[in-house]
Amino acid sequence: MKDELICYRVRLADPAGHRYAIRLTISQPDPKGQMLRLPAWIPGSYLIRDFARQIETLQARDANGAVTVRKTDSHTWRCAPARGALTIDYTVYAWDLSVRGAHFDESHAFFNGCSLFLAVAGQEARPCLLELSPPGHAKGWQVHTSLPPAVGRPDCAKPRGFGSYRASDYDALIDHPVEIGTPQSISFEAHGAVHHLVFTGVAPQLDLERIAADVQKICAAQIELFEPATRRAPFLDSADHYTFLTTITGDGYGGLEHRASTALMTSRHDLPMRGRPAPEGYQTFLGLVSHEYFHTWNVKRIKPAAFAPYDLGRPNHTRLLWVFEGFTSYYDDLMLLRSGVIDEPAYLKLLARPLDQVLRGGGRLKQSVADSSFDAWTRYYKQDENSPNALVSYYTKGALVALGLDLEIRHRSGHTRSLDDVMRLLWDRYGRDFFQGRPRGVPEDALPALIRQATGVDLGDFIARYAEGCADVPLKAALARAGITLTAEPENTRPTLDVRTRPDTGGLRLATVYEQGAAHRAGLSAGDLLIAMDGLRVTDTASLDTLLDGRQAGDRVTLHVFRRDELRQYRARLGQPPALKHRLERTVSGALSSGPAA
Repeated sequence: MKDELICYRVRLADPAGHRYAIRLTISQPDPKGQMLRLPAWIPGSYLIRDFARQIETLQARDANGAVTVRKTDSHTWRCAPARGALTIDYTVYAWDLSVRGAHFDESHAFFNGCSLFLAVAGQEARPCLLELSPPGHAKGWQVHTSLPPAVGRPDCAKPRGFGSYRASDYDALIDHPVEIGTPQSISFEAHGAVHHLVFTGVAPQLDLERIAADVQKICAAQIELFEPATRRAPFLDSADHYTFLTTITGDGYGGLEHRASTALMTSRHDLPMRGRPAPEGYQTFLGLVSHEYFHTWNVKRIKPAAFAPYDLGRPNHTRLLWVFEGFTSYYDDLMLLRSGVIDEPAYLKLLARPLDQVLRGGGRLKQSVADSSFDAWTRYYKQDENSPNALVSYYTKGALVALGLDLEIRHRSGHTRSLDDVMRLLWDRYGRDFFQGRPRGVPEDALPALIRQATGVDLGDFIARYAEGCADVPLKAALARAGITLTAEPENTRPTLDVRTRPDTGGLRLATVYEQGAAHRAGLSAGDLLIAMDGLRVTDTASLDTLLDGRQAGDRVTLHVFRRDELRQYRARLGQPPALKHRLERTVSGALSSGPAA
């Protein structure tokens, strides 16, 4: 049996130096010379990451001894022809505390397979064996992963144990991240499916029971959305449980979806502690959980055709990330409402946030969410000081397009259909059988016809105008039809320079100068260090606000800045505070808390 597998052994070699030692054994290497590749990016994060740069050493050998290995490009190695089995030993430096890569020290080990496991070119479809060796430096460490154990082998891993795990192919191997250490954990069931919550990091008195109760409701509500009849969890095609792997830090935030798990990062200040009220940021954490769990359906199984299959050696362009990330961003908070973990007033506050964010930047009038999706690799994931003036987020405006579509479908169908029906059709046609031998992706131009088939409503013009085009989604009238008023007002009454700032030594650094705002018209630029206004020193945001509080929109002020090491003076006419604080309030009975019958 072992000879039929591609075998990977991971040893926790050097916690102080943050190094994994990997042994790859290939029983039947290519007789012409085996090619090896490491992914250049990880699915769900659309940027070339160059994981191969962290491979420090790499040697190969066969029955006769050393085999020559030469690197052929940034991510690829070629081994000379081998006699019999080929063994590759290599070390990986792991000091990336994120949801995307690998991290290892004396407290824990975490890795995504994309950053550790070389693919055996031409043999990616063969089953893989992962052997996890227990560390010598620590006692009591456990393994947390959704990767199934290698049943039938004498070294088969027991629950949370070291030993052997099995993946159906290379794609599955790299789609189950692994956390090793002594985290806090708790389990629950949602519609009969087991879910594990795992928390790594310092979090005294963590209220695991409250978190589990809330997350259980969210998971159950999402399963009911996609499978109202069977109530079957989607990940049961790949594993017998789902795992939330959460790293706790002082101020971290992020998530990355996988087929039967997710890697999360959150601030400890956003988590509830036993015996205390939940912090305000707890909704943020639950929204992150909801977002990544929704991806179990929408992007892990319902995929754009460009991702079926992934090519992990180059960018995979699609114009549909606004559907896969934007729709998910719409549903993540909506599922908090539907599951009952927040009430409608709290939900309406959350719903206002993307309006605040999208309407702040002029980039929304230059770039469509379809173009933003396509350019994720080179623009969205490589933002600079001018990005708010040039780009729009396919997450946030994509969520607004999803809201607009949902409201239009409900209205035009007489409240007999909703965006839920579209999601269920996508699931039925593209998602449910994706890992069952029928992997199909959603074609780039398929969404208008799918919406029409699912709901009977033709929204091709809507998509052309608000997703393919740059027009603002007309939400005020659509929300009013649903009994919700949308208003906008300034966050405060002080005049504005129309800049985004960040603290810096000696003054206040201009992080972004908004196009056609007061600072732009005056000649200031991002990167300038603001040190004085009208001869009075500016040291931080509070000091600038104090100076602005004594002024009115239209007043002229003198600004002193350092540009690089040159002192410069500008005259600016202060602008009106923008009406970018949105508020949504229920005025007529009705809700989005359930399907169209609500």
